[in-house]
Amino acid sequence: MMRRTFWIALMALAFGGLPAAAQERVVFATDWRAQAEHGGFYQAIAAGLYKARGLDVTLRQGGVGMDPQQLLAAGAIDAAMGSNGYFTLNLVEAGAPVVTVAALFQKDPVILMSHDRPDVNRLADMKGKPIAVGDPTVHTIWRYLKSRYGFEDDQIRKYTFNIAPFLVNKQAIQQGYVTSEPLTATRGGAKPKVFLLADDGYLSYAATIMVRKDLTQKRPAVVRAFVEASIEGWKQYLHGDPTAANALIKRDNPEMDDETLAYARAKLIEYGIVESGDALTLGIGAMTPERWDAFTNQMVALGLYKPGIDWRQGVEFGFLPTP
Repeated sequence: MMRRTFWIALMALAFGGLPAAAQERVVFATDWRAQAEHGGFYQAIAAGLYKARGLDVTLRQGGVGMDPQQLLAAGAIDAAMGSNGYFTLNLVEAGAPVVTVAALFQKDPVILMSHDRPDVNRLADMKGKPIAVGDPTVHTIWRYLKSRYGFEDDQIRKYTFNIAPFLVNKQAIQQGYVTSEPLTATRGGAKPKVFLLADDGYLSYAATIMVRKDLTQKRPAVVRAFVEASIEGWKQYLHGDPTAANALIKRDNPEMDDETLAYARAKLIEYGIVESGDALTLGIGAMTPERWDAFTNQMVALGLYKPGIDWRQGVEFGFLPTP
């Protein structure tokens, strides 16, 4: 029995992993139901990248009523995906013991989308026109749009995450994500024009990895291993065969289909959502103090946060791989 146990352990080490009993458990909450925008994390599961680094990772998909910020602050989970830079600043403002350690998306995939119409060829052309946005957007991104383009609150129409009103109204403009709503509109017979805010000066990171500070202090090797495996997962998902990861996504979210997954992955690549900006020189997941400074100053200037908010209280760079 002793010899058998020894050989099992030896084989596990030979394949880059650890015996199951030695694996560190990590619960990571995503920001919505499983989709291609989480593909790198699912690829890390499918390819055994977390396991090879001694981690037993559970992906807990998000959805209506699930707030990863609150779950992290309360200590209910170890780590979570932040949808954008507001998550980090909100947690700093609240004094929560949470830090952001990587940004998988250099560009926030948020868009405004119109029909193919001659009077809308850039974001500035939307001034004075009705735009459907969700309630959270009114208090964040909309304020950026007002400041940059002179939008007014009387342009706001309520977005209920139902594309039907957009399809029947050829003058409609609505928010969305470059990876999803344009496909839904096309399926409905529309010819959407897509305007990615990140390509027009909007500085927020997205798909961040947020972890509790006590995890960085007590188990820094776990945090580093999770970040490294997630980054490798995104490399593989974008440049390799995504089939295994997509199968796990569809298992967790049966409403997802192959066309939607393929479309979203293609747009992540086409628009450089993951690989652009600092990621081109520093690698996937890159963050810089200059970018965090610029984003925070941008949001303070809009009145979203009080002057003096220190993003450094909620960001740690030491867990990113050295380029």
